[in-house]
Amino acid sequence: MCNFDVIAKKNMLSNTPSHLYDSPIYKKAMDIFALSQNISVYLNQDLSSLKEDGSEDTNIYFSGDIVQQSVSLAPEIVNAELERYSDRKHKHIASLKRLTNMLYKNSYRLERANSNGKDFLPILRSELRKFKKLQRSWMLSL
Repeated sequence: MCNFDVIAKKNMLSNTPSHLYDSPIYKKAMDIFALSQNISVYLNQDLSSLKEDGSEDTNIYFSGDIVQQSVSLAPEIVNAELERYSDRKHKHIASLKRLTNMLYKNSYRLERANSNGKDFLPILRSELRKFKKLQRSWMLSL
């Protein structure tokens, strides 16, 4: 785990109210973060080398994107839970939806990558579909 990931995870945990640790949506967000991180590491091993013409594989950026987007899921949940005002709460919910949709799109972009790691992307999308279902019920509880 790189320094950014350690700091991000520590920040997620330090701001999280204790009741959220047992929340299904929070747990799923953390699962998606871990899965995205592992997929990115796996893909980066294949995508980090230069092509024969000396250029880099542009898909490597999408592998970083899925980590950046997934690391933001749990904090948006926490922020929505802690927010008192309805309009601000809805901004965090909207941000969570955008992040989820971007993760989904980037998983499809990564499938074009020349890597065996792309075999794990359908698993990520399956987890994202479960997350979306949890989002709908969670939003009703806010």
